[in-house]
Amino acid sequence: MRDYKPQAGSCAQINIFNIMLFTFQMKRVFYIAFILLINQAVMSQTTEKITLGMGCFWCGEAVYQHIEGVVSVESGYSGGHVKNPSYREVGMETTGHAEVVQVEFDPEVVSVSDILAVFWEMHDPTSLNRQGADVGTQYRSIILYHNDKQKEIAEQQIELLEKENYFDKPIVTEVKKFEAFYPAEDYHQDFYKNNPTQGYCRFVIKPKLKKLQKKFDDKLKNSNR
Repeated sequence: MRDYKPQAGSCAQINIFNIMLFTFQMKRVFYIAFILLINQAVMSQTTEKITLGMGCFWCGEAVYQHIEGVVSVESGYSGGHVKNPSYREVGMETTGHAEVVQVEFDPEVVSVSDILAVFWEMHDPTSLNRQGADVGTQYRSIILYHNDKQKEIAEQQIELLEKENYFDKPIVTEVKKFEAFYPAEDYHQDFYKNNPTQGYCRFVIKPKLKKLQKKFDDKLKNSNR
């Protein structure tokens, strides 16, 4: 059998090829990472947030997760004076906070006006410090605006609703500048998704979602229609 004798320079050629391949792969990885960073930056520039209290945050979260154009919804506490409050502390009504949902949305898809239109329909804005069986200042109706445009639209809508006597009683919704948001404990997040058969979900949240579908079918994500 004839002995194999590699041609001169063959190993060097293989090494050069491997180096070129590795360089190409690394460039591809960096390119993909760069594109992801750019997309994230663009997303953060094109979305905005509004913070809303409409009773128990489980309800608010479940409602806004169904709206087309809503990027994320997080349950938490806002509107008070204590940093990093717990659910128990907020429930004792000593922190000044309300149970809220922080809604991040794409204004190119869903407007602030539409976000607030859902807000008025999905709770009772004439009920002071309570929603149904949930009683306490933490359940108050509140809009925490993040910019002057949100404040202006909220106040205009309240004025119009009052002028048209849309509700039987005066609106008691507090309109306040947003200062801080403190996420609620993990077990409160995605509560309806994780506990659809729980009593509160079946008897309180589910009827709200049916009402949402009836009144705002054109605003819902395709998967929820």
